[in-house]
Amino acid sequence: MPADLSRRRVISILAAGIALPALARDAAATEATPFRWQGIALGASADLTLYAADRATAADALAAALAEIARLEAIFSLHQPDSALSRLNREGRLDAAPFELRELLSQALNLAAASDGRFDPTIQPLWKLLADHFAQPDADPAGPSATMIAGVRRAVDYRGVAFDEDAIVFDRPGMRVTLNGVAQGYISDRIGALLKRHGFSHALVNLGETLAIDRRPDGGAWTIGVPAPDDHARLVTRLEVSGGAVATSAARGMLFEASGRFNHIIDPRRIACADPDRSITVLAPTAAIADGLSTLGALLPDPRRDLPRHLADFGATAFVFSSRANDLAWI
Repeated sequence: MPADLSRRRVISILAAGIALPALARDAAATEATPFRWQGIALGASADLTLYAADRATAADALAAALAEIARLEAIFSLHQPDSALSRLNREGRLDAAPFELRELLSQALNLAAASDGRFDPTIQPLWKLLADHFAQPDADPAGPSATMIAGVRRAVDYRGVAFDEDAIVFDRPGMRVTLNGVAQGYISDRIGALLKRHGFSHALVNLGETLAIDRRPDGGAWTIGVPAPDDHARLVTRLEVSGGAVATSAARGMLFEASGRFNHIIDPRRIACADPDRSITVLAPTAAIADGLSTLGALLPDPRRDLPRHLADFGATAFVFSSRANDLAWI
């Protein structure tokens, strides 16, 4: 399987003027000093850039942020067998579901309804079928059989998820939910809110989706580089961001097989995967919105035509990049 299985998003951070080792301080600075942490969060490379008066203040905020990431990952993770989401998928019902799971799943279901089911958090059975198929050494390059697809397709329908007071319930056997299309953005927003509560008015959160808290203290914008879907070392553009969030979805974030025809972004309506030579970048007020809309954009056969109405609903903008045509077009 020729993909980076741990990273769904492809976004490169160029924190303008900052090149610091983990939680390091620029000794020449005197007041609001940039501290940058780099590590692994949510199974992928992550970094946080904080402006603080001293190292202790930055370290306390970082510890709180990492603890919150771990707490939320224990709710949304598909890889932790005791996470709230894993228990829901295993049992088909979760009583006393955590507020965060109910909130984020509600948002995902709303996006599913708005997209007529093209974005569907219940896609997990089909995703797993593809992953299991191509994990076999003698996998048919044409993919799973039509019979196998039809068997799991019956369990994919966002309308089969219901809320019963504080419980979440599936209405059919075999149903499974993934929130990978929105969870990174949601967690980024939660970390941004935590940092604000700790008194930080200038920070950059990169957990796969990038959230900018205001500008840098000197008034300059954050510079975010967006790489090509087929070559992460090549930037297709640089964005100057003074607040809000940026998310990029690209099929090549995870491929099931080398051609890219089968990948992790799956349209359950067409039983087809996203174009591997295209990426969608969304700028939005929150990381959760940017995350969800970029995933939806990657699923649309023609995002230039079909995505604008969704962008308008959330005050977002976007662009499409095609590595095949080497073309970038704002929507």
